[in-house]
Amino acid sequence: MNFSEIPTARVHSQQSLGAVDGPGIRYVIFLQGCPYHCPYCHNPDTRPLNGGDSYSVSALADRVERYKPYFGEQGGVTVSGGEPLLQSVFLAEFFKECHRRGISTCLDTAGLPPDAQVRAVLTHTDTVLCDIKDSTDEGCRSHFGTDLSVTRAFLVACDDAGCDIWVRHVVVPGMTDQDEHIRRIAALARTVKNLKKIELLPFRKLCSEKYTALGLPFPLADTPECDAAQLTALNALLTENA
Repeated sequence: MNFSEIPTARVHSQQSLGAVDGPGIRYVIFLQGCPYHCPYCHNPDTRPLNGGDSYSVSALADRVERYKPYFGEQGGVTVSGGEPLLQSVFLAEFFKECHRRGISTCLDTAGLPPDAQVRAVLTHTDTVLCDIKDSTDEGCRSHFGTDLSVTRAFLVACDDAGCDIWVRHVVVPGMTDQDEHIRRIAALARTVKNLKKIELLPFRKLCSEKYTALGLPFPLADTPECDAAQLTALNALLTENA
């Protein structure tokens, strides 16, 4: 496909040297647009699909390539959001171009139904950071606007494509911090053939200022943050029956 035939991407922001967004040092790109309504969303300003700046495949790949000397053997580019798979036509060609330039690719996503275009993205994805929102269908629907069956199908597609998979889950006190809930997350993660790690991420409220600036209520303003002791105890559950 000629680059002129590929739609441009709507890019919210870029981070030159990220250390927590996949293997090694990553150039991190946050795309616009998200169909979910996570109550702890750290990037509510990425939700509209028509925000941000427009980039072509070659222009965005050129920016990433400038930092290639810093990546080392493990690093590369990570595309996050928002939900990056909303721009899957662009993303498939962008990752393909990154591979052509010898740049490792990582996708930070909650997953979408694995149609042909999503699978095209995964064909050129080395690592997937899959955010599992909840351990039950009811929790996924009521809090996040998705369905656990979508997550399961997406993980199977990642395995089919041979991607390395990191499962991530945000621990919110009173919502996603019950022992049995974490055990269910771990059990779902272990159905993945190419699972490399499970990460529990503590709920934080650093994003509250963004909601204020946007004139939006922060749904979890009165929820306490997840403390280190609680996270340590829950992490211990991940090793049960491993």
